[in-house]
Amino acid sequence: MVTIGYTLMCEQRGPKDLIDDVQLAERAGFEFAVISDHFHPWLEAQGHSPYAWSVLGAAAQATDRIGLMTYVTCPTIRYHPAIVAQKAATVALLSDGRFRLGLGAGENLNEHVVGKRWPPAHLRHEMLGEAVEIIRALWDGGYLTYQGEHFEVESAKLFDLPDTPPELGIAVSGQASCALAGELADLMIATEPKPELVKMFADAGGAGKSAVAQLPVCWGPDEAACRALAREQFGWAAGGWKVQAELPSPVNFAAYAQFVREDDIAELVPCGPDLDAIVEGVRKFAEAGFTEVALLQIGDAQAEFCDLYQSDLAPALRAL
Repeated sequence: MVTIGYTLMCEQRGPKDLIDDVQLAERAGFEFAVISDHFHPWLEAQGHSPYAWSVLGAAAQATDRIGLMTYVTCPTIRYHPAIVAQKAATVALLSDGRFRLGLGAGENLNEHVVGKRWPPAHLRHEMLGEAVEIIRALWDGGYLTYQGEHFEVESAKLFDLPDTPPELGIAVSGQASCALAGELADLMIATEPKPELVKMFADAGGAGKSAVAQLPVCWGPDEAACRALAREQFGWAAGGWKVQAELPSPVNFAAYAQFVREDDIAELVPCGPDLDAIVEGVRKFAEAGFTEVALLQIGDAQAEFCDLYQSDLAPALRAL
């Protein structure tokens, strides 16, 4: 059985709305919640981008049961890995161990804002590997001094640590990132239902570990309205990871998205009232070997979507 989660998408909701949403998701029966960690939205039409870690602290106090996870944090440019280690440990304590740290190599969209160059993919993977070393070393306790190719840490110690460190996940999209995740991570994170990703992760050391995915949906009573909303809010997604990682601003994503058709997005995102389409989307991930899927409802109808999940969608997904 696949575990079903809920997505707190900072790019489309303000901070107080996100706290309301995670409380609704917990009451509706979602098992975990993932949160995006962006400086910018993908598109200005989305309209938001609060600081995910402040939201996580509030969410930890506003909920009792639901798991929390970053999906994903880049610990290399906008944040130094020592700071990521500290804030992840703090959220783990605030949530009584319900937090998992999802990491990735980042996107230019969010990382260039601190005035550092955007490195090529192979260097981003090297930086991510060093960052994981630093984070895990700080979670072990004691003072850390570290001199790497990309990062330095001088006599740093975390004074508030959970008894058990959070699980750490790494986002993957190909061979290099799967190898990194298999070697260093407790779980794999991906956005496409590709069985080859799960296999490469397993072959690199991730056999038997969790694989977490995300499925965007745009549920609503009017299919035409949902298709239009999905194209407006999610047109950027049609380009895939090669585009998403490289474009530097919402303006650039908008320039790309203007050429994306409704049909292009409808192939990626179940739109309208048909629950079978959502179930089928989750089924593809399950058949590819993923163990957890977080649903991402596009737009503001989050309360209605949580009600739908509790009444109809959760029973349908349990049958998978």
